[in-house]
Amino acid sequence: MQLTSTYRSPWMTEELDEVRTLARTFFQKESVPNQERWAEQHHVDREYWNAAGAAGLLCIAIPEEYGGGGGTFAHEAVVMEEQSAAGDDAFGYSVHSTIVAPYIARYGTKEQKQRWLPRLATGELVGAIAMTEPGAGSDLQSLRTSGRLDGDAYVVNGSKTFITNGTHAELVIIVTRTGEEEGGKGLSLLVAETDGLDGFERGRVLKKIGMPGQDTRELFFSDMRIPRENLLGGVEGQAFTQLMEQLPQERLIIAVGAVRTAELAVEQTVAYAKERQAFGRDLMTFQNTRFVLAECATEVRVLRAFVDQCVEAHVRGELDAQNASMAKWYATEKQCEVVDRCLQVFGGYGYMLEYPIARAYAAARVQKIYGGTNEIMKELIARTL
Repeated sequence: MQLTSTYRSPWMTEELDEVRTLARTFFQKESVPNQERWAEQHHVDREYWNAAGAAGLLCIAIPEEYGGGGGTFAHEAVVMEEQSAAGDDAFGYSVHSTIVAPYIARYGTKEQKQRWLPRLATGELVGAIAMTEPGAGSDLQSLRTSGRLDGDAYVVNGSKTFITNGTHAELVIIVTRTGEEEGGKGLSLLVAETDGLDGFERGRVLKKIGMPGQDTRELFFSDMRIPRENLLGGVEGQAFTQLMEQLPQERLIIAVGAVRTAELAVEQTVAYAKERQAFGRDLMTFQNTRFVLAECATEVRVLRAFVDQCVEAHVRGELDAQNASMAKWYATEKQCEVVDRCLQVFGGYGYMLEYPIARAYAAARVQKIYGGTNEIMKELIARTL
């Protein structure tokens, strides 16, 4: 049983079908066999990034003139869906391709785009974005990492935490306070090329409840010098506006992954319930099991319709912050609820990490935290009412 077999997202096209086939084949071959090993080493293989680039999956929505695929957000959504369908929670694709690269494509100078985007597209560079600090998370205006202009470079001091792709990142967009103004007015985005960069240090790999194969680290900056020309866009004090404009896309890609993971949980649970015997009959013959799965399947279909609506709006350039916040909040809440209810059907086996439903349960929890906590999402929604 597949929830997606009788439903086709209205934004899908024949070209996107081909992208889906490409992404599905890649993840099944290159990702699925390595999940356990990546979980043990707490990061994907560095070569995996190059393989993804060679397959044409990185920066698929970046213009071709800068080495990208020339697609739209819909292309990125398809790749994200197939990564989720493969049960891959280790590969930091969304951060690299749907967050870091778009910042450079949207706000970078022509020289910055030419310098960084082609290498992100091939996987020569792995991208990360450093927002959160030990004392500041969703409240971006409280960030304290500082960058003082000294001649032709910014001298950066501070630290960041919970950085996805922290192990391999060779290009990090750092939210930095470059001005004296309070709140968001003094923030800028500085781009650090980390190879051989003095004053740049990667901290420990953080042990998380879930997603053990995804490299999440702390980053430290001690009198780290970033060339003045690495100020994204070339103008100071623009970071808060840039972040607010780009966060809706980050929140939507989280919602895209959430709905596909929830669909997968239902598909896997239906298959299990039809095979598992209890009291001499299949679990699927029990009314409670059937009703639970009927409810989950319906909720996921409703969620899918809303997220699809948001994807269509974003491709048209019409997605607003309210709907992006709604999508992120509702999708991640439903993901956690549905995965939890599906795990219950598995009984004790659902608590064993050898079962995908257990790994999905552990990985789901952070969805309600990153990209802006769901409490922040509700506050943003409430402001529009």
